[in-house]
Amino acid sequence: MKDVHVVTGAGPVGWTVAEQLAEQGKNVRILTRSGTGPEHPLVDRVTADVQDPAQVRDALAGATAVFHCIHGSSYTADAWQAELPQAEQAVLAAAGEAGAVVVFPESLYSYSEPGRPMTGAGPRAAEGGKRGVRTQLLEARADSPTNTVTVVAGDFIGPRVKTSHAGERLVPAVLAGKKVWVIGSTDQPHSFTYVPDLAAAMIHTAATPSLWNGVWHAPTGPAITQRRLATAFTEAGGVAAPKVAAVPGWVLRALGVFSKDMREVAEMLYQFEEPFVMDSTASEAALGLDPTPLPEAAAATVAWWRAQA
Repeated sequence: MKDVHVVTGAGPVGWTVAEQLAEQGKNVRILTRSGTGPEHPLVDRVTADVQDPAQVRDALAGATAVFHCIHGSSYTADAWQAELPQAEQAVLAAAGEAGAVVVFPESLYSYSEPGRPMTGAGPRAAEGGKRGVRTQLLEARADSPTNTVTVVAGDFIGPRVKTSHAGERLVPAVLAGKKVWVIGSTDQPHSFTYVPDLAAAMIHTAATPSLWNGVWHAPTGPAITQRRLATAFTEAGGVAAPKVAAVPGWVLRALGVFSKDMREVAEMLYQFEEPFVMDSTASEAALGLDPTPLPEAAAATVAWWRAQA
């Protein structure tokens, strides 16, 4: 297969990228350890381990673009440090041999001045923990001779988004009329990115060489509070507005004394205790893309969750 677009990982981002590419008539090869991915005539689902350079080299043969969408096996700095740099280097090396550009989805973790609106020109030099791992990955991409693009997103919302603050801890509870618990604060502005908008930006940058070797922000609507996000889902679902309460940061930090998982969550509390705002206006202008309005994104998310039930 020639002129193939390779996607690594079949989480919400990888799956959505593969779907959008196939809908555009592109040949897609999606790599996962389990052989999963969208069922489509143009999607070839391949079982491969992206930690294995030989397997990656074979899987990227003939690739025009690679969308590297895997995540760590667990939400810990240790797992990220052990797994992600090695996988990225294997993909970068194989893509370089194939002459393909590599597009990475990225979080806001590396931004070292999160207290003010984060722009594409902002400093990305955070240190320590999961934030430091993301900084190291960005630096390695910049140093690679392979062409790359990094597309930054806020917390995810949208179909297939489960392990997220706008995922399984929020939407099913809203639709069931249960009380909703969020972390940090119910009323601080926070940026959420609709995954199909992130996927569209990744595909557009891959096809536009003038945008390569840079960092762009996925089209992302105005920051909203977690309370407003819950309300958007109630409006989309036609259900009564839920009670929304926050688990205070001190509770999570106290639990972190006894639980490594809670320590990993508490590390990121700064994103929810104070304004955490991403500005994508400059990237939207450069990419010629706009964010999906919140009501439309919420409606698609609710429809997906209801289809699962």
